[in-house]
Amino acid sequence: MIRFPFILICSLVPAVAWADDWPCWRGPQRTGVSAETGWLDQWPKDGPPVAWKASVGTGFSSVAVANGRLYTLGNQANKDTVYCFDAVTGKKLWSHTYDAPLEDKLFDGGPTSTPTVDGERVYALSRWGDLFCFEGGTGKVVWSKNVQKEANIRVPGWGFAGSPLVHENLLILNVGEAGMALDKQTGKILWSSADRDAGYSSPVLFKRGADVFGIFSADDGWTAMDVKTGKELWRVRWLTRFGLNAADPIVTGETVFVSSGYNKGGALLKMGDKEPADVWRNRAMRNQMNSCVLLDGHLYGIDGDTTTKSFLKCVELKTGDVRWSHEGVGMGALTAAAGKLIVLSETGELLVAPASSEKFAQTARAKVLDGKCWTVPVLANGRIYCRNAAGDVVCVDVRAKK
Repeated sequence: MIRFPFILICSLVPAVAWADDWPCWRGPQRTGVSAETGWLDQWPKDGPPVAWKASVGTGFSSVAVANGRLYTLGNQANKDTVYCFDAVTGKKLWSHTYDAPLEDKLFDGGPTSTPTVDGERVYALSRWGDLFCFEGGTGKVVWSKNVQKEANIRVPGWGFAGSPLVHENLLILNVGEAGMALDKQTGKILWSSADRDAGYSSPVLFKRGADVFGIFSADDGWTAMDVKTGKELWRVRWLTRFGLNAADPIVTGETVFVSSGYNKGGALLKMGDKEPADVWRNRAMRNQMNSCVLLDGHLYGIDGDTTTKSFLKCVELKTGDVRWSHEGVGMGALTAAAGKLIVLSETGELLVAPASSEKFAQTARAKVLDGKCWTVPVLANGRIYCRNAAGDVVCVDVRAKK
C-alpha cells in the first residue's frame, strides 16, 4: 500500500477498525463517507421515527459520535458550551461552558467547528482559539489553553472554523497561515505558522513516502506542511472573495481537489514537490462552506453560495464535467454511506438517494427540522443526527428492523 507516492493517510487503517462510529468532522476517514451498511434508505410517508431531540444553542457545529456518546457545540448568551449526550437516548451526560461572544457577523454566529474524539479524549476548538482536551466520559478538563494568544496569531474574520485532527501524538489545527501542531497529551505547541488569516477548512492529511503532510487553507490559498516538522512542501495561491476558503480539499492518489464559493469554482491539482499543476479548473463546483464527497470517481456537493441560487451537483473528478444538477436543497449539506447520498436541505428536509452519476433520484424524504440548516448530517450506528443554526438537534432512527 505504501508503494503509492500519495495516499489518504486514513486508508492505511482497515475500515472495520472504525466500526459504525463517527468520531470527528467528516467521519473516521475525514472524507464525509461512512462504511456503515444495512440502514434504511426508504421510509414511511411520515418519515423515520424520531429517537430524541435536544437544544444546544446557536451555531453550526456538527456532531461526533463515539463510544455511545455524542458531542457538539453551541452558544447561548455569549457563552459556548461543549455538550455530551447519550447517542441513543439523548440524555445529557455532561457539559462545559466558557465565555465566547456570539459574533453574528453576516450570519447567525456561534461555534463552527466540530469536536474530535480520540479514544477516551475529546478535543474542541472555539472560534476564538480556546482549545480543550476533555475526558470523554466525565467532561473533566485534562488541559486547556488559548492557542491564538499563546502563539500570537490573529483570529480570521469569522473566527477559527476548522475542526481538530489527531494524528499519532499530534493534535493538528488550522490556526495561522499554514496550520499548527500540538502534543495531544499535554497541549504543548510543537510548531506554528505565520501570523496571517487562517482559512475555514479543516486540515486534511496525505502521505508521501514515509512522511505525512497536512493541507491547510488560508485567506489566499492552500499550503501543504510536514505535520511533524512544520516544514512547507508546496503552496497554491487561491484568491477568493472575502478570503473565504472553507470546504475541505479532497485528496485521491496524486491529486487534490479544492473548491470555493463566490463564483471562484474548483480545480483538480496534481501534487508534487513544487506548486501543484492544474489538471483542470472551472466553475462547475463552487463549495462555499460544505465539502463534496467523492464516490466512484464523481464529486457530489453543493454548488453555489448564500448570495446566489445553489444546486446539488454531480461532477466527474477526472474531467470536471457536470453529470447532473438538482435544484431544491439550497445551501444544505451531505454525507454518503453504502453508495447513497444523505442530504440535509437548507430548510430541514432529509433526503436519501443513490449516488448515481446518471441522475438524482431520491428514495426517501422527510421534514426533520425547521429553520436554517447548513450543518452536515451524520449517520452513526443506524441513526442520523441533524441540527439547525438555532441549535435544535434531532436524532432519527434508520436502523433496519429485525
